[in-house]
Amino acid sequence: MTLNELVEEFLLYLSSVRGLSDNTVVSYRNDLEQLQNYLTSEIDIKNIKKENLLLCIGQLSKQNRAAASINRFIAAVRTLFAYARKFNHLSENPAADLKTVKLPKKMPNYMTESEVQQLCFQPVKSELLWKNRDVCLFLMMYSSGCRISEITNLKVDDFINNYHSAFVTGKGNKQRKVYFEENSRKAIEVYLQDRSKIIADNGILNPTKQFFINQKGQPISVNGIRYIITRYSGAEGTKHHVNPHAFRHTFATSMLANGADVRMVQEMLGHSSISTTQRYTHITTEKLIEIYNKAHPHGEK
Repeated sequence: MTLNELVEEFLLYLSSVRGLSDNTVVSYRNDLEQLQNYLTSEIDIKNIKKENLLLCIGQLSKQNRAAASINRFIAAVRTLFAYARKFNHLSENPAADLKTVKLPKKMPNYMTESEVQQLCFQPVKSELLWKNRDVCLFLMMYSSGCRISEITNLKVDDFINNYHSAFVTGKGNKQRKVYFEENSRKAIEVYLQDRSKIIADNGILNPTKQFFINQKGQPISVNGIRYIITRYSGAEGTKHHVNPHAFRHTFATSMLANGADVRMVQEMLGHSSISTTQRYTHITTEKLIEIYNKAHPHGEK
């Protein structure tokens, strides 16, 4: 079996048997394409040794790839060859002992309360795209802590309790309940009126069930939401560019800073491991130290 054949079979297994999301499968494909480019797609997998994989990792390091990117590549390679061993394509796993590289400590990027409020109401101020939709989008992302893919895939029928909450599908097809505060709920109702009008004006007989649409009445993509955020946080807007995940980081940081239990925040974010959620506690601790140093008479000294 060639490396190319193994990769294609493995990706099909991830999507059809494991039920992983399209985004996750694409991520695996992108990482494994690097392996195919380095070793060539037609190499027999029985000829692949640990040394070949280590050289490939070294090549990525020489290209100054981020440690997180290299570790994602290593994880993809390990999972690929574990699959090959499990289904008897190989008698030994050449990737079994591959070690990840050390990650530099990096705190999640988040916004202050004033920054997030400024961005949430920037669509009203600048009217760059679709005011009511974009206010609704920003408030919902901040209020719920949803991933961008979860917001993109949210459907009209997913809402419950008069738009105060909804069910979203996260990583690993795990469903969880998220919540929207009163400002978000009101923005949802205003946007839904606009949404109905857009669909009617475009003469769409079988409208999409996807909640967020563009001005042609079509489902909006992940890249479409990225574009919206970039427009409002760029030179035409707040001039403080943020990525979509900053809303999620800000949600988690705000919840913990205001006394929410870390396990409750873990459940709201859909983290499988509490250690992922606990990194936000470091941010709130650092913020408290900063406030202390500014407020205490001897703090600055």
